[in-house]
Amino acid sequence: MTLFRPPAEAHSLIIRIQDGCPWNQCTFCGMYKGVNCRFRSLEEMELGIDAARRENPSARRIFLADGDVMAMSFDKLHAVLGMLNDRFPRLSRVNIYANGNSILQKTDTQLQALKRLKLNTLYMGLESGHEETLRKVKKQETAAEMVEAGQRAQAAGLKMSVMILTGLGGKKNRALHTAATAEALNCMQPKILSALRVIPIPGTELYEQEQSGAFEQVTEFQALEELKHMIQALELESTVFRANHSSNILPLEGRFPKDKERLADELDTLLASGMLDTEAPGAPPFSL
Repeated sequence: MTLFRPPAEAHSLIIRIQDGCPWNQCTFCGMYKGVNCRFRSLEEMELGIDAARRENPSARRIFLADGDVMAMSFDKLHAVLGMLNDRFPRLSRVNIYANGNSILQKTDTQLQALKRLKLNTLYMGLESGHEETLRKVKKQETAAEMVEAGQRAQAAGLKMSVMILTGLGGKKNRALHTAATAEALNCMQPKILSALRVIPIPGTELYEQEQSGAFEQVTEFQALEELKHMIQALELESTVFRANHSSNILPLEGRFPKDKERLADELDTLLASGMLDTEAPGAPPFSL
């Protein structure tokens, strides 16, 4: 079974305590297709944790896989974090994928308790702040619910690393998707923001929709223009920004608010260069 993790977790010790994703219906995502979601028993998790300890007893950073570990019951997740604290004396942080709905299922007191056991960063896919786009791609939550989840998690001391997808609204809704996503991010104020470009992948529902004409990808030029407009609309007080995933046309990195103007200027330079495809999405990346 393929193991997925955020790029920032490349040097973390990764321990799988769950198989697949409990939602697994998003039309653009091919990560867990064909995988039956299963929350492992505490006994199985303990065996996996002990095996990981033998591999790297001095680990400081741990990422718990798979998709949406936060969907686990509070008692079970609390017990797992307790095991990690007991077995890894140098542990500084534990990071996980977390959907908005699973965060909202936890009380503020529970989120604070998980933070005390060194749960640190929650990776959440906002994807879009535009409701019509979210419904079309079958996201589980509304934008308002995901904003609330991010606000509550950060109020409990957790760090939100939020992902958005440029081009997700297609040609029809690109302006609405751009504006609403920036608005949602301004309300949430995530500590980390990652922008990726949506790429319809064979085997996903979004790919089938593109083949049938139900979804029309934005052009290469429009994708970059969308990102520029979004950056210009962002009013973030203290956020690390990255758009360096392989799906992106131009790798970008900076901090808001100090690098906002520079990021927009870099995009403007490429938009004015005449190098971008204005008729088609451009060549797909070699790998995602």
